[in-house]
Amino acid sequence: MQSREFDRDFRDTAERTRLRGLGLLVLAGLLWAWCAVLLLTPYEAEREFARFGRDTPEECGARLLTDQSTANDGIRKGDYCQAERDWPEAVAVLGLSLPVSIAGTVLFTTGFVSRRMSAHSQAMRELDAIAERAGSTDKGSPPLIR
Repeated sequence: MQSREFDRDFRDTAERTRLRGLGLLVLAGLLWAWCAVLLLTPYEAEREFARFGRDTPEECGARLLTDQSTANDGIRKGDYCQAERDWPEAVAVLGLSLPVSIAGTVLFTTGFVSRRMSAHSQAMRELDAIAERAGSTDKGSPPLIR
């Protein structure tokens, strides 16, 4: 395999790694959005006797922005909102996004830096080739600093 082919394969692998990292970062962003929906949007909770068509669902305020105690006191005060949307679900979604975002950041950064280093290496090889050609025609020029 020639060095040009090897470099092309290396850049393709680096680009795939960068795209995998970008995909994981998008997934982490979707998990953050889901957590925001769980915490910031109002919702409805079905009461136990609503199954028989006697009552309408209870309106519940957003878990994070409620003025009432619906988000924290629970069913012992006759509030069905507590059981409908629990804090552990939102925290689990947020916790799941952490390793996904870390892995995405590592893969994206690795792919990006690998591609940049490959481009830098190629530029250095081209500069060396230009310097060698110039050195063979012009013996009086100062040497390149390496």
